[in-house]
Amino acid sequence: MAGQVVEIREAIRQALDEEMKRDSRVFVMGEEVAEYNGAYKVTKGMLDKWGKERVIDTPISELGFAGLAVGAAMTGLRPVVEFMSFNFSFVGADQIISHAIKMYYMSGNRFSVPIVFRGPNGAAAQVSSQHSHCVEAIYSNLPGLIIVAPSNPYDAKGLLKSAIRNNNPVLYLENELEYGLKGEIPTEEYLVPIGKAKVVVEGKHVTLVSHSRMVNLCRLAVEELAKKGVQVELIDLRTIKPLDIATVASSVRKTHACVIVEEGHYFGGIAAELGFEISERCFDALDAPIKRVCQLETPMPYSKTLEKETMPTKEKIIQAIEEVLS
Repeated sequence: MAGQVVEIREAIRQALDEEMKRDSRVFVMGEEVAEYNGAYKVTKGMLDKWGKERVIDTPISELGFAGLAVGAAMTGLRPVVEFMSFNFSFVGADQIISHAIKMYYMSGNRFSVPIVFRGPNGAAAQVSSQHSHCVEAIYSNLPGLIIVAPSNPYDAKGLLKSAIRNNNPVLYLENELEYGLKGEIPTEEYLVPIGKAKVVVEGKHVTLVSHSRMVNLCRLAVEELAKKGVQVELIDLRTIKPLDIATVASSVRKTHACVIVEEGHYFGGIAAELGFEISERCFDALDAPIKRVCQLETPMPYSKTLEKETMPTKEKIIQAIEEVLS
């Protein structure tokens, strides 16, 4: 299969472009997605190609345009809504929580809401506490919502195409620091299935589970530990909800040890849920307690030094793995 090397932002753009070509009901809307080519240039050139009826600039009013998108999805369109930051989704959260994810149930299955909310999630470089939230744990508590979080260009394109075709509301979580990450993707069309994790690196000594940007940080830890003879099995969740616990459990039964890495906080996080589900299924297979490496329980500092201290690092991941194996 022929391939091309692209950045994550280009992979996302290709997915949008291909799905807009495939289905005339798909359109893009959000702050600065049109005239400015997107805050992170994901939608560069799309206004010129598709016109102002399908690439729509919105006011700075997340509650308003999230509600508009829900109504559009209920009446037959398939909107892709860009939040300039997922921190700003909190302004539009009532439309997501009270309407988008409940409408199918509340209407007795009469109204589907095929909508994708996408944009950067988590911390960037020194954007401080109000712009650094990881939202997946908050939203994952709510039935009716699919949550995906790609870590590389291949998954970014394939998961977005699957999300746009899904008849349910989807949170598609990107990361500002990873938009320039390059990787190879096929030139032919492909999809990545929602709800299926990926074994990125096979190993036998310990299972390391993560998602989104943290997967690439975990890779660095895996490479360093390999030099010491420690074979780490790295799993990229790719989809937060529905969670592919079967793939994770199968790995833990093989390695008998597990470390979970999450950019979000410890309390009530994805790692907390995952750790409990592993314990339910693999308790007798574990040779040591599961360990987590997460963001400290504090708002994100602005200081670069304190920011690093707050976040997971390669060194913290290696330390956690070594403690589990000891």
